[in-house]
Amino acid sequence: MPSSATPPRRETTGTSQLPLSRVKRLIALDPDIAACSNPAAFLIALATESFIQHLSTSAHSVVRSERKPRKNIQYRDLAAAVARMDTLEFLSDVVPRTVTFKEVKARKAREGKENGDAGLDAGQTTLAAKGFETVVADTQNGRSEADDTENADDDDADPERQLQMESQDARASFGSENRKKKGRTDGDGDVEMS
Repeated sequence: MPSSATPPRRETTGTSQLPLSRVKRLIALDPDIAACSNPAAFLIALATESFIQHLSTSAHSVVRSERKPRKNIQYRDLAAAVARMDTLEFLSDVVPRTVTFKEVKARKAREGKENGDAGLDAGQTTLAAKGFETVVADTQNGRSEADDTENADDDDADPERQLQMESQDARASFGSENRKKKGRTDGDGDVEMS
């Protein structure tokens, strides 16, 4: 926005830049407030304008303190102003600093190494998951010899092992009928649900 389009500062008059009907509607959404008079809604609108002006002025001072000052305020400027100023500290949850995916990934890897995990989220299954090698060694083509007996001893079976076997069966049958019908062997197809 060019600097000539910015309106000059002026003293508070009897009008508000924010639409008063929307301010009243937002106030009515609060279950703690039973009724709100028109003058109170007007004062809330003026206080909101004043707060927005204070926040934007703080963000603009962050922009001016940079080596290459800009004319536009960006989100990172607002986040920096919230992080620097004590009066805006209550907004730290609403306007957090942005973090790149690379930093998040590195932090998760560090935390995983400290905890002894391989950096996998809870519930994530991969071919290199813990215990997968033992399951593969005990089975042939995804089925163990005990599966051939129609699971006669399901009551005393280890639930974790049973879960691993079921997940292997789901992987083995992934789109098998669709691949046969369409002649595809790439594994893209519907998953059989039981």
